Amino acid sequence: MEDGFSSYSSLYDTSSLLQFCNDDSMSAASSMEVTDRIASLEQRVQMQEDEIQLLKSALADVVRRLNLSEEQQAMSTRKGPTKARPIIATLPLRPTVNNGTVLPKKGSGTLPSPSGSGSRKDSGTPAHRNLSSLSSLSCAPRIFNLPLSTVRRTSSNEHVGTLTRKDSGDCKGNRTRAGSTGSNSSSKRSDSKQRDPVFNAEEGYVRMYLKGRPITMFMPKDQVDGYCLEARADLPSKKLKLDWVYGYRGRDCRSNLYLLPTGETVYFIASVVVLFNVDERLQRHYTGHTDDIKCLAVHPDKITIATGQVAGTSSDGKQLAPHVRVWDSVSLNTLHVLGAGFFDRALVCLAFSKSNGGNTLCVVDDSNDHVLSVWDWQRQDKLAEVKCSNESVFSVDFHPTDSNIIVTCGKSHLSFWNLEKGMLVKKQGLFEKQEKPKFVLCVTFAENGDAITGDSSGNILVWGKGTNRISHVIQGAHEGSIFALCMLRNGTLVSGGKDRRLISWDSSYQQIQAVEVPEMFGPIRTVAEGRGETVLMGTTKNFVLQGSLHGEFVPITQGHIDELWGLAVHPWKPQFLTCGYDRQVCLWDSSYHQLIWTKNMEDAAQSAGFHPSGAVVAIGTQTGRWLVLDTDTKDLVTVHTDGNEQLSVVRYGPDGNFLAIGSHDNYIYIYAVAENGRKYSRVGKCSGHSSFITHLDWSVDSQYLVSNSGDYEILCWIPSVCKQVVSVETTRDIQWATYTCTLGFQVFGLWPDGSDGTDINAVCRSSDKSLLVTGDDFGKVHLFSYPCSQFRAPSHVYGGHSSHVTNVTFLYDDSFLVSTGGKDMSVMQWRIV
Repeated sequence: MEDGFSSYSSLYDTSSLLQFCNDDSMSAASSMEVTDRIASLEQRVQMQEDEIQLLKSALADVVRRLNLSEEQQAMSTRKGPTKARPIIATLPLRPTVNNGTVLPKKGSGTLPSPSGSGSRKDSGTPAHRNLSSLSSLSCAPRIFNLPLSTVRRTSSNEHVGTLTRKDSGDCKGNRTRAGSTGSNSSSKRSDSKQRDPVFNAEEGYVRMYLKGRPITMFMPKDQVDGYCLEARADLPSKKLKLDWVYGYRGRDCRSNLYLLPTGETVYFIASVVVLFNVDERLQRHYTGHTDDIKCLAVHPDKITIATGQVAGTSSDGKQLAPHVRVWDSVSLNTLHVLGAGFFDRALVCLAFSKSNGGNTLCVVDDSNDHVLSVWDWQRQDKLAEVKCSNESVFSVDFHPTDSNIIVTCGKSHLSFWNLEKGMLVKKQGLFEKQEKPKFVLCVTFAENGDAITGDSSGNILVWGKGTNRISHVIQGAHEGSIFALCMLRNGTLVSGGKDRRLISWDSSYQQIQAVEVPEMFGPIRTVAEGRGETVLMGTTKNFVLQGSLHGEFVPITQGHIDELWGLAVHPWKPQFLTCGYDRQVCLWDSSYHQLIWTKNMEDAAQSAGFHPSGAVVAIGTQTGRWLVLDTDTKDLVTVHTDGNEQLSVVRYGPDGNFLAIGSHDNYIYIYAVAENGRKYSRVGKCSGHSSFITHLDWSVDSQYLVSNSGDYEILCWIPSVCKQVVSVETTRDIQWATYTCTLGFQVFGLWPDGSDGTDINAVCRSSDKSLLVTGDDFGKVHLFSYPCSQFRAPSHVYGGHSSHVTNVTFLYDDSFLVSTGGKDMSVMQWRIV
């Protein structure tokens, strides 16, 4: 312990402070000017505050070392000698004092992300925070503002749990972090065995440990006598069934929209393939994938479908190779899985052959060499492979009448491949007099076998059948890049591009007509033939549009176009609201699965909450500004600003008279609410948390507030006076109107082994208080029984999201559950069955 203090004394030199304190220049007898004396006083106060902070840090170091020693001692008595974690890894580094100024340390001054460099969460998200936000993380004398007895060593009255039961289902396997959209995936793992919780029957609390830190949770008095830490929790009797998926991935994917003979439109988002019957307003879902789907192809039989996904991560942190799944669109059964262990990173495009009954499948992966491979997919045999290009590849397709000819295109290249005796032989497209474009973006075929390409220069080039030379040019067909080409059954060519124009061309490549898609829908990413004269389009703003070549396009699917965090449900209607970093606020009807309205904002949105009347909804942003919208008209009611950091949670009291706003600046701002949510006056701010606010809940009578923070504190407040409640006897029996806090006695069983305290992003209790749902960092939705107050409670686990699940909530009548994916930008609606 002396070493611990000596190490701190060597880090921080206090001699300058002592010298400053003994200085007589501050006295009335001093000859210094008043302004200079005030400045010196301010400097002294600042230095004293710095010194107090360092002392707090040293004291916190002592407490942490005690806890670590206690943990190691308990482990050694149970399992013998174990390798201890390096102490330095468990301690936050402090700022250094330099010339009287506190400066954050460079590099090591930031707490490392628990997920490593591949974490799917950005540093701005609630789970990952710079040390500057945790500057007062460890005010040891009031760990979670509980009696000092809570930091003593385990007494004879504390019962240590020795549960070895595993979570139900494939819990640990399901804690695999799915590959993030546009980022490498990584898995969170604890450096050492998680310490089991302890139960103190005398004082009536359970203490659990996250990342080695103790979290003490007092239970209601009437539950103390009958509580047993080893009691087995039950799986919930209810289950979830995926009912609807909102959104489409058009921003960065191509050729992923088709119409099936069943009348279903097929496309994908996150790790779900959606089969949407627009006329009957019904969705079916293929959920065989475990991570982001990047490409899709339909077999000539219009029944068999192939989809390719990115690399995933196993439960032990190892990369799992990407693969192709071939499946039946009628039964939704998986027929074959191809290339697991062969492909690298992700699959970017794939296509079935057309002339040989669709027996072969060509695939291009996202490795450095963008390997092109050809497969007999029914036998799962690889027929050939070749390095395609070290530049990006955007499209691949078989020739319609010769299954040995394949065309690929991408950055600075167009290649014609001939399959001969297990070898792929390449001929480069010769642009000759035509200026070579920077990108060849799409390819299709004419009825006579000519290849047709669209490029970044806005030109359509026709390549003679069987040759690698240009036979015809439509110069300047579009202004800017041509993203999509589609050959209709009647021989009409349709092109769509960055200029949002949809142009049809006859067999002689003469323009028939052109229509422009409204700007709100964005540039055209992909085009597909619909029923009769209808055309389907996917756009870069994640819309799926249906219309004709004469115009009048209507959206059949739409979603967000950036990371999604805010989610709120209407208090008495089947409606919910989403908002995210794309600055869009969307109100949805869960019964008809339709968008009611959308509103663009000036700032990226982080959180949302409805007034109990349902008349207004509050939106919290990433800039400290929050605004209130009229639910019916989406008109702005009021705007306020509190601080300049993101507002993680906004929540009205059950009686509608108060609004609590939790900020990343460690404060909870309280407003009095009048006129049914239309008038706001600031009451004050609740100050006491050492880190950013993550979750809030109100008591049933609206008299109390409970909050969680980024350093695992659980604090209670009287919001009407912005005072903290430190009496355990006052708070332990409070009935909470909602339960969204991730820390608390009623929910601590949801934390799995090895958690670092940031794994669980959101929690929600059902209105009938029988179910608890969580969204985690590994793309999973877990359904528990409530209360969830037994260690390692079992749960039903559901996939579908391919990014961290940022929010979950039950609808007002518990008929459905809604979950939001962060970077996958999807909203999923689950039926409770």
